[in-house]
Amino acid sequence: MEVVGERCAQGSNLHVDQQTSRSTALIFCKTSAAAVALIEKILFPVDFSPSCAAIAPYVKRAAGLFGSRVTLVHVFDLASHNGFELYVRSAGEVADDHQSIAQDKLDSFLTSDFPLATCPRILCSGEAAARIAEIARAGGFDLIMMPTHAGRFRRMLLGSTTAKVLDDADCPVWTTEHAETETPRSLNHRVWVCAIGLSPDSERVLRLANRAAAAAGAELSLIHVTHDGAENNAHQRLDELQKKAGSQATVHIATGPVKKALLDSATRSAADALIIGRTPRTGTVGRIRDLAYSLVRDSPFPVLSI
Repeated sequence: MEVVGERCAQGSNLHVDQQTSRSTALIFCKTSAAAVALIEKILFPVDFSPSCAAIAPYVKRAAGLFGSRVTLVHVFDLASHNGFELYVRSAGEVADDHQSIAQDKLDSFLTSDFPLATCPRILCSGEAAARIAEIARAGGFDLIMMPTHAGRFRRMLLGSTTAKVLDDADCPVWTTEHAETETPRSLNHRVWVCAIGLSPDSERVLRLANRAAAAAGAELSLIHVTHDGAENNAHQRLDELQKKAGSQATVHIATGPVKKALLDSATRSAADALIIGRTPRTGTVGRIRDLAYSLVRDSPFPVLSI
């Protein structure tokens, strides 16, 4: 992977480690004095759009909660040019010019929220989603935060950058659709809701959600959707699951269509975020299934996909 440019505090470099999975980045190790956060590095992909600028307060809020360092990344298209440009200059000159323009835009974007001296900037070229996932993996980032770009996400769900990042990234991914019309709540309001099933992957999801909530000082509740008449059995199985995972979260059982029941319950809880699980990758199968896509697309509040 070639990174064509980075701006950061003098003497600092992009740290690269070789971990291939960062799902456990949400785990916090407690010492006798304090909890040591492993969400140390947040990757913030930017494309200079209003949606991207609007989530800056959310990124700052997350960095404040976890004491994280934020790195901005922009992926530009090295081959983007028009016929006139190639008529008057060589392809190499055009590419250099586009890179220089992209670097200037990156260096001047959101500098009041993320100063160059403390927040590194990475510029690279290629296919946006693939490069974002590669940089997150190679740089040992613990969390990716990005908007869904609502209109395009709805029309071209499988082709959107956000959807591809959700499929490809090893670390947790935070997304929101409504940052342009809403502002994040104060750090004192921390209500997280975890959509939990009863699949083989549910224990992993619950462990990560529970540890993340504990580290952030958030109130965690669980929402499980089942069919009428199965509530008692669901409560029993969820109690067993919580014992295995070391969790004591409040449990809400809902019935009806899964997506609507989950979002309705989360809305009644006045949640700051909805936590959902992404299926661990197996072979060529992606991590995100239809239900997860629709939750990310339609949730009225941010979604953390783990």
